[in-house]
Amino acid sequence: MTRAAALAPEAPRVQAMLDALAVIGADPPGITRHAFGDREDAAHALAVDEARRLGLDITRDAAANLYLTWPGADRAAPRTLLGSHFDTVRHGGNFDGAAGVVAALAAVSALKAEGFAPRADITIAAFRCEEAVWFGLGLIGSRAALGILPPEALDRRRADTGLTLAQHIARCGGDPAALKPGTRHLPPGPIRCFLEAHIEQAPSLLEAGVPIGICTGIPGNVRHAAIRITGQDAHVGLPRRFRRDAALAGAEIFTALDALWAEEDAACRAMAVTIGRFHTDAAKHEITVVAGDFTFSIDLRAYDVDHLAALERRFHDILDSTAHRRGVAIDRGPRNAAPLGPCDPALQAALAAAAARAGVATMPLGSPASHDAANFAAQGIPTGLLLIRNANGSHNPHEAMDTADLMTAAATFAEFLRETA
Repeated sequence: MTRAAALAPEAPRVQAMLDALAVIGADPPGITRHAFGDREDAAHALAVDEARRLGLDITRDAAANLYLTWPGADRAAPRTLLGSHFDTVRHGGNFDGAAGVVAALAAVSALKAEGFAPRADITIAAFRCEEAVWFGLGLIGSRAALGILPPEALDRRRADTGLTLAQHIARCGGDPAALKPGTRHLPPGPIRCFLEAHIEQAPSLLEAGVPIGICTGIPGNVRHAAIRITGQDAHVGLPRRFRRDAALAGAEIFTALDALWAEEDAACRAMAVTIGRFHTDAAKHEITVVAGDFTFSIDLRAYDVDHLAALERRFHDILDSTAHRRGVAIDRGPRNAAPLGPCDPALQAALAAAAARAGVATMPLGSPASHDAANFAAQGIPTGLLLIRNANGSHNPHEAMDTADLMTAAATFAEFLRETA
């Protein structure tokens, strides 16, 4: 029997947790677990129930992140930290983030069942607000835990409630006043490494017929959530030479960015650009009005610091040239960024070896998305990431992770912990 098959007794409990999370987040046509809200709280409570069953220590930090610790024989030894998040985008799927917390709990449950005794602490973290849709800034919980949350972030307002991040943290039992830059709020003791499991957000593993990817790196990103183009409202009969059309300026920027991506693809330089918001002003747009206002967002990402900086310069050149050509003004709005997350080569090798011992097929694979793991890597903490096969991407209701594939990630974690913790 392979190690992965040995985790079979954990599968019904894992499935029950996933089913319960789906009920907590049910929001047809998909799943919504609001960051720093009742549904994220309920997901944390579900994890706490499992932790109590397993006899784990339960703590929270000033950002209301949750930590579930299996004490080791040497409490002063560097701990292994595993985790992910429970929040989702609006009408997303059930597995983005949650799979990582559930896989870690399943690994610990299996090790406890076989009588394993860790030499050092093993801590499972459920970080708050990984998704950027809620406050216009992603990875908030892990940023706060590592002391790298920008101070101004506490004044950001949640997209649906209008309440500030500080107010939401306080509502969830946290202490926003304690979230000072440079102050880490993780449990005491150094971190030996950070491990995360996450569904893959492209169909590469499905295409390859492999359940698990050993992540080679996480891209950094630059984001502007609300770029505003201001031209001039006008009558539809106005000749082209007189127009200052904000909507056409937005379209020109969009097509220029797509051409830039095609150029980078042709040169085999991995990147991505996404315009998620792209709209005229709903309060005044009409079929007979040339749009004088247009708003869009951008997420620009790459796997190399210099490459990302060069792409950002190209982006600003596109904005400047379009503004001049179209006679419009462009307000870039606030800029946010997430660091690159290089995955530790030694951990990549150790995870691949653990998967092999567990009888799990793997392949090396870059992540197309940002994750909490990137913050740990950027802080110099050895970081590893498992990507779980998932047919339909994420941030949509059709996420399609099989529980059997999740169990291969749990088996890989269990084997890794058995050898190193």
